[in-house]
Amino acid sequence: MKTILITGCSSGIGHDAALGLRKAGWTVLATCRKEEDCERLRAEGLTSFVIDMADPASIAAGFEEAMRISGGRLDALYNNAAFACPGAVEDLPVGALRENFETNLFGLHDLTTRAIRVMRAQGSGRIVNCSSVLGLVAARWRGSYVATKFALEGLTDVLRLEMRDTPIRVITLNPGPIPTAFRRNSIPHFEKWVDWRASARRAQYEGSLLKRLYHPSDKPDRFELPPAAVTAALLRALEAPNPKSHYYVTGATHLASWLRRLAPPRLRDWFLNKA
Repeated sequence: MKTILITGCSSGIGHDAALGLRKAGWTVLATCRKEEDCERLRAEGLTSFVIDMADPASIAAGFEEAMRISGGRLDALYNNAAFACPGAVEDLPVGALRENFETNLFGLHDLTTRAIRVMRAQGSGRIVNCSSVLGLVAARWRGSYVATKFALEGLTDVLRLEMRDTPIRVITLNPGPIPTAFRRNSIPHFEKWVDWRASARRAQYEGSLLKRLYHPSDKPDRFELPPAAVTAALLRALEAPNPKSHYYVTGATHLASWLRRLAPPRLRDWFLNKA
């Protein structure tokens, strides 16, 4: 049985991936930021322990625990953990960006380099980084998250090029709209960092972002797919003899890829401003 380490498994995409890969025959090491979430996953029969991607000591200890459980082997790493801090770019303190990058990029990089050393020694491995449709195109109110995902796209592309002379394959997943607790989970970060009442855009916050955060519509996005669609793409990325560099999930992500590659910047900005 092959072993995979997955981050951010408390809910949504990560949780579905942990259950789906276990069903597909993988040995799954499902990690979460909080011990209470790990306890819940263990009650579901998963092997779970803490890795807080914003804490270097937690990453080191968690990876050591993963190696202890697996006997020192790691066939795949799925970097899924991430969060967003909504708000207009002009209202985002530098601390908000630092905090977002710590989890979404710096912690991910720390864990990835540890995995690469193990994969080099064993002569094989796959690294799958979960980006987003917002790793391909921009969107209002999402500057911090978009910045982390654009950076992740670049870092992953370079790593993939550099790993071509090794048996390690590096792959990017690009989910689109997936019904998860992601938006709800972003509220504490918004409330911590963004003083929207003092913003020059206060009326726009009240007319748009606050409604989307605190009173989301029950109507599904027209491009929306369930978390299982991401898990299916992950399995293809892990099991294909020659995996693609990117796996796009949902029609929104395919459209975003087209806009990024083919649409003139002015047309792309017009379209994204309407979205």
